[in-house]
Amino acid sequence: MLKNHPEYVAAYYGVPAAGMALVFLDYRLSPREVALNLDDSAPTVLITELKYLETARRAMADVPSIRTLVCLDGPADGALSWADLLGDDVDPPAVDEHEPAWLIYTSGTTGRAKGAVLTHRNVVAAVMNSLISWEHDHDPGVALMPWPLCHIAGYGVPMAHLKGDVLVLLRRYDAVGFLEAVQTHRVRQTSVAPTMLAMLLRHPRFPEFDVSSLRRISYGSAPMPAAVLREAMAALPEVRFQTGFGMTELAGNVISHGSDDHVRALESDESLLTSVGKPQYLTAVRIVDPDGDDTPDDEVGELVIRGDQVCAGYWNRPDATAEATHGGWFHSGDLARRDSRGYYYIVDRKKDMILTGGENVYSREVEEVLHQHPDVAAAAVVGQPDEVWGELVVAVLEARDGHTVTSESVREFCRGHLAGYKIPRRVVVVPELPRTTSGKVGKPELRRLVAVQEEVVS
Repeated sequence: MLKNHPEYVAAYYGVPAAGMALVFLDYRLSPREVALNLDDSAPTVLITELKYLETARRAMADVPSIRTLVCLDGPADGALSWADLLGDDVDPPAVDEHEPAWLIYTSGTTGRAKGAVLTHRNVVAAVMNSLISWEHDHDPGVALMPWPLCHIAGYGVPMAHLKGDVLVLLRRYDAVGFLEAVQTHRVRQTSVAPTMLAMLLRHPRFPEFDVSSLRRISYGSAPMPAAVLREAMAALPEVRFQTGFGMTELAGNVISHGSDDHVRALESDESLLTSVGKPQYLTAVRIVDPDGDDTPDDEVGELVIRGDQVCAGYWNRPDATAEATHGGWFHSGDLARRDSRGYYYIVDRKKDMILTGGENVYSREVEEVLHQHPDVAAAAVVGQPDEVWGELVVAVLEARDGHTVTSESVREFCRGHLAGYKIPRRVVVVPELPRTTSGKVGKPELRRLVAVQEEVVS
């Protein structure tokens, strides 16, 4: 339970090498949520830092399996220091490749978080799949890791090391810290969430920093608004952009979209800006209908995946494992389509699709339009139960600094871009959208917000 530390990287390798599984804990969780994840995984060792020591002690009181507490940054009663763990070299035990290496809890957006069991083989397969499928500079360079290491994006750490890159860690992401790191360490490549990229571009101090060393930016974790991507490509003309699709249960990415396609999108085919690309070399990907049959081109279905990097299942959840892997394929819960050229597009999460008046509304399509509104900094769309329509389309928006957003201007803007039933019936303006550690918008929290604030929704 740490922010980003060099010791966290050591634990990435050292814990699995010792024949144990490393459980990633989101440091932003409440003590109750931490205790739930620890109670479920039943670890024997808990590694933390002074900032979270009290949370760790409270969690330990409820989790009898924990016998050892380690505190990185200072002496603490009843806790070992990191140095206490470092002794003489020992021969590591023989570890089967199908044993758990990492245990990462999903965000729990559909209820209690589930622990995805990633074996040694899963992690290695994911790293190798991306190394041979993504574009990379041939010579080692400097890579910046702005993601929290408790997120699956951390699989980029062994990727960077296998390429021989120097890895720069941000303790936690903030726009100025990111820009300072790029300037100081002459960072050549990095990976960001769309939210991170938008915060960089729109920060008032962005022009002050020398980011000329940057040559490649990968992005993912959440849909990238096309408007933000266009802005980034214009502001950073020397940077090659690429993206992909992945999730915790897949130990990394399984679809990727290269920089040449990004350039082609700006020059002649803007539809490619919303694509996640084509399947990587070491995974099989399909889009299926409710009966499990392949969908025709341009028809929406569920994305399913098969390959060595698919997790071994959910910890202590045979029911959830069986549901996610029926038919021999991992069912992602993402709605997607494939065009005639083989490019894939993520349309929505199944649970986020809105059914209004008998019509399907995919939230990402509406969000793409809202992000083009000149007064909108960020947008998310959710459904709100309604006795007449089934669900109403509700837009929750952040305004740009110094701008005002009104429901009338939003609806008027949407009329020129969306069918009438897709236009938000309600508009809520908030100071900041709720986001997870990885930068994803918390849709369940938004639905709760919309429900309790209905009386002030315009």
